[in-house]
Amino acid sequence: MVFDAHRHIGVLPAYPFYGGPPVKPDISARATVKQLVADLDAEGTERALVIPNYGVPDPAVAFSFNELAIEAAQSDERIRAGLWVSPRPQDEQRTLAALALAGERGVRALKLSFLLGGRPTDPDCRPLLDRIFAEAERLGLVVHVHTSPGAASDIDEVGHLVDWYADRVPVHLVHFGGGMSGHIKLIGSRFFDWIAAGKRVYTDLSWAIGFAPYWVAREIELRGVGHDRVLFASDQPWGDYAGEHARMTAAVGGGELGERVFHATFSQLYD
Repeated sequence: MVFDAHRHIGVLPAYPFYGGPPVKPDISARATVKQLVADLDAEGTERALVIPNYGVPDPAVAFSFNELAIEAAQSDERIRAGLWVSPRPQDEQRTLAALALAGERGVRALKLSFLLGGRPTDPDCRPLLDRIFAEAERLGLVVHVHTSPGAASDIDEVGHLVDWYADRVPVHLVHFGGGMSGHIKLIGSRFFDWIAAGKRVYTDLSWAIGFAPYWVAREIELRGVGHDRVLFASDQPWGDYAGEHARMTAAVGGGELGERVFHATFSQLYD
């Protein structure tokens, strides 16, 4: 069984990234629930957490896909929804509207990404961060947070959310740091230190550099903790389902750890 803990729905508009011509890199993005379900059928994916697609520097686009994610969750029992929220003061009204939907049937997560602005340690973001995590605690939701090296998404920044909130709310660190520095910081000690401290911290290894899944699997075996904190995720359309699946299968195998990574931990968090 394969349960996918992080994939997207919604097609982004073309955008002139990095000063080039307008392009649409999310070539396998799905605009409808029917298309998404067809992908799950083709893959044999038995559960999926579906989150609004994002990437163009306009938060309104990501917010606009929240209702589509809910529609997906309420149309197929295999799907759970994550809703886009933002701690930026200028996104307050849209975030409050999203939080008003968080109790809808099928919603199991709230999604934060600082790629579109804001910063965990920005005092102006703290009031909405408090509101987002309070609502997640009230409704029993997981908070997904994008990680990638440098700037506001670096684990040095995002890790503050674990410190501040993960005693009460499960925090899913997407991409396990997202690159070399993040992997080393997390696997070297920080991820396991948080677990030992009682933090409700989880992760997936989509986008991970090749060595990271093998190293984290070895550290879990050596330390005897963390086996219930790692999930499989494809990050479709930005990730590659077949590649992510093959890499995690090779790293964790088909024993107890593989069972937890590919479905048991998802069931604990999202079912």
